[in-house]
Amino acid sequence: MLVDEKNRKIVDSLEFAEKIQRAVLPSKKAFEKQLPNSFVLFQSKDIVSGDFHWIQEYNNSLYFAACDCTGHGVPGAFMSMIGAALLDEAVMEKGIEKPNEILYEVRKGFINALKQTGETQKDGMDAVLCSWNKNGKLDYALAYNPLLLIRKGEILETKADKQPVGFHTGAQKPFTHHEVKLE
Repeated sequence: MLVDEKNRKIVDSLEFAEKIQRAVLPSKKAFEKQLPNSFVLFQSKDIVSGDFHWIQEYNNSLYFAACDCTGHGVPGAFMSMIGAALLDEAVMEKGIEKPNEILYEVRKGFINALKQTGETQKDGMDAVLCSWNKNGKLDYALAYNPLLLIRKGEILETKADKQPVGFHTGAQKPFTHHEVKLE
């Protein structure tokens, strides 16, 4: 009986945390409004998740990302909340517009927020971050996750930088700037 009661309290707490996390993530309608032919597939392993999607409009460009934070469950959910807030801050408050520079700024934010020195933590996120100017140009930066572009029935893959958005052993290198003209 005591185990059932404790389990119910834990599940209730996690379900409430899920509501908070989903409230912070952009809704399906937000994506459909900005990208009418888009979809979001979000199936977390646990009740709350370290995976998240993000979208913002700024200065006549649409920014969107798919991110995978360190950890699953509650730790991953905390990381996703930090990641989404840092993306908002980099674009909406600091006005950074190039995806590679945004990821670099978010990396600095993770390192500062988590007080990372490399000795104890190497947490952060993998990400695909895009900026679309709505005139056919797509700028993007990739941290451990590739970009897949379907063109004329073929899947074209852009390889990602082999570094996370967070602390990385060795030099903190800039992320590569990529751009492509959409057809």
